[in-house]
Amino acid sequence: MTEFSFSCVGVRADQYAAGPTLVFRLRVTASEGARVHALALRCQIRIEPARRGYEAAEAEGLVDLFGERSRWGSTLNPIQFAHVSLMVPGFTGEVETDLVVPCTYDMDIAATRYFNALSGGEVPLLMLFSGTAFTGAAGFRVEPVPWDREASFRLPVDVWREMVEQHFPGCGWIRLPRDTMDALLAFRSRWALPSWEATVQALLETADPPEPPDPPASALLRRLAERTAP
Repeated sequence: MTEFSFSCVGVRADQYAAGPTLVFRLRVTASEGARVHALALRCQIRIEPARRGYEAAEAEGLVDLFGERSRWGSTLNPIQFAHVSLMVPGFTGEVETDLVVPCTYDMDIAATRYFNALSGGEVPLLMLFSGTAFTGAAGFRVEPVPWDREASFRLPVDVWREMVEQHFPGCGWIRLPRDTMDALLAFRSRWALPSWEATVQALLETADPPEPPDPPASALLRRLAERTAP
């Protein structure tokens, strides 16, 4: 059976894609220079957060994902990043090809929140491969690609930011329920506001911030003062 090995040799942000997209450069090697007619791959990509260090500000941004730093020994688990398919055309021995990975800036997605919390450096990724290989020099053979095929790669945070800035320059993204969006749209129309930014800003300016609760000692002193007042 033909043995396959995989490695990732680079990554770039696809500036021509309709949405945020990363393109990983994948190298595929077949044992003993075997002839491969085609390779149908499935690739699962995971973030392995335990394989890098974090600054104090980054740790604060990751509290909602992993809890306080003191608990990270048990909570710093892998995060699912992507699951994509790839058809590799015929080759002999070794080939390089692009693995296209559509991404999202949805802050409800754990991987996006993880990237957003980082100030720099690299993100450790683990790529897991499986699929079907069509091989044979003189004939035609169908062989499985087992799930134990994998490759590690460190994705620069700057590449992720470049990808996001191409599609959402200087912006964030929030997903809201439909009834909330309808209410915002009605508010915007009623006040003839020119943009969603102006709509949110108007709401922030008119909102009354809640008063902070009194500390227990202050509340007790206030009650005593009210009882002793003439």
